[in-house]
Amino acid sequence: MAKKKGITYAGSGVDIYKEIDGIAALIGRLGFKRKGYGGYVDLKGHYTGIIDCGDIYLSLCIDGVGSKLMIADAIKKWDTVGIDCVAMNTNDMICIGAEPLAFVDYIGLEKMDVRLMDQIGIGLNEGAKQSNVSIIGGETASLPDMVKGFDLAGTCMGWVKKDRMVEGRKIRGGDVMIGVPSTGLHSNGYSLVRKAIEGSDYDYGSDFETVCKDLGIRCDKKYKGMRLGEVCLIPTRIYVKMVLALVKQVLPHGLAHITGGGFKNIPRLNRKVDFIVEDPMPVHPIFHVVQRLGSVPDIDMYQTFNMGMGFCIIAHPKDVSKILKIVRRFESGAKVVGRIAKGKGIARHVPLGLRYTSL
Repeated sequence: MAKKKGITYAGSGVDIYKEIDGIAALIGRLGFKRKGYGGYVDLKGHYTGIIDCGDIYLSLCIDGVGSKLMIADAIKKWDTVGIDCVAMNTNDMICIGAEPLAFVDYIGLEKMDVRLMDQIGIGLNEGAKQSNVSIIGGETASLPDMVKGFDLAGTCMGWVKKDRMVEGRKIRGGDVMIGVPSTGLHSNGYSLVRKAIEGSDYDYGSDFETVCKDLGIRCDKKYKGMRLGEVCLIPTRIYVKMVLALVKQVLPHGLAHITGGGFKNIPRLNRKVDFIVEDPMPVHPIFHVVQRLGSVPDIDMYQTFNMGMGFCIIAHPKDVSKILKIVRRFESGAKVVGRIAKGKGIARHVPLGLRYTSL
């Protein structure tokens, strides 16, 4: 789809490979681990951390909204970013089958703005409602010498019975991949999104249908009357109720939240097999818009964004029909997107270790 050299994620200021090196340097210094009750359990690069508490594991994870907040600032609409903050945490936590229980938030501000805080609260409350978590506290700091605009992040706590945890170790060749639709960009890759839009002839106030028409992109009626910035702010879909309903009846072999790194999130569940995406989810118009405006290569799209699949379930073939029946009660667009093949790691000849059809 994108033929000329265009914007890459690294070119937009985010080099995921340097980030990997930086994180490795940090983790390399974190040698101390508590022993005994409450001791650390290594899940080897999973989406959430756990500690041993007798018959259960307690789970903790932390995440933020990222530079999506800058688009919210640009169009003065902040009432959905709180949903993203909760979603990015609770969607990670359920990847081991854990139930989120409680949440705390952090807001760093250049200066206090009562309307901004009120709208953030609307979103946080909605995210908590969708995830069935209590927001039990938080921290707000005015930091005019450190923060430009504002930053929003949060931490979630949850639990899972030891014999009901989903780790990914059981993933085997012959397993099936089930994709669950996203609502759009969710809350990742916005450095690339912003660079593509801000370097174009359009702005966040442009009519989205008009942008699509100009670019030759098919646009669903549900976007009628929406500005480009509003489509960029569509909140992250929360999959908590769906996954909790699923794991009560069927334990899948793996659960993946497709966030930063795009499709690269899937192989982290098990590095000893090949993940083959043969029938991807439909791609939302916003992804086509970003790619066209920035002439972004396919590989950067798939290693940055969810591309229409916000969550992935990996299971034994015999469980697929039952899983789809459960999941489609929450997300009607869920479908089989691929399979697992025996291998010794990531397929070398395929970018990101995944086979996918082009945009």
